[in-house]
Amino acid sequence: MINEQIRDREVRLIGEDGEQLGIMSAREAMKIAQEAELDLVKIAPTAKPPVCKIIDYGKFRYEQSRKEKEAKKKQKTVELKEVRLSPNIDTNDLNTKVNNARKFISKGNKVKVTLRFRGREMAHVQQSRHILDDFAELLADIAVVEKPAKLEGRNMSMVLTVKR
Repeated sequence: MINEQIRDREVRLIGEDGEQLGIMSAREAMKIAQEAELDLVKIAPTAKPPVCKIIDYGKFRYEQSRKEKEAKKKQKTVELKEVRLSPNIDTNDLNTKVNNARKFISKGNKVKVTLRFRGREMAHVQQSRHILDDFAELLADIAVVEKPAKLEGRNMSMVLTVKR
């Protein structure tokens, strides 16, 4: 809220150079802001009494948007990468898939390991569960199981994430 939008009876006022001007009525604060040819901006509306500051509102909004952009730059998005396996996978193929997953996890991403059953393979679902367990065991040094192996239709999947 700025200028006339502030309807509180009393406000704590902070001057343009940051010094405390004390608690006063909103009208007095508004007069002081107008004399300085600046805006009265409510900084902390939840405080008792609310904190208002005398600043140039346009400059304030500009600086706020800059801070938000900086925060967005430093933020890292975690992607979910998927590694697909089949129940009759050979050891070397499994090691290749483990190495791929290791790269994804070292970059900070989560890895969804999916074991896909086709046709008659659905009859041997429980015997194939050990493949996912072995996969998790091979990555146990850098990853931890976030979501354990679960059968969803024709796929059994689990999610691995970075170990902290």
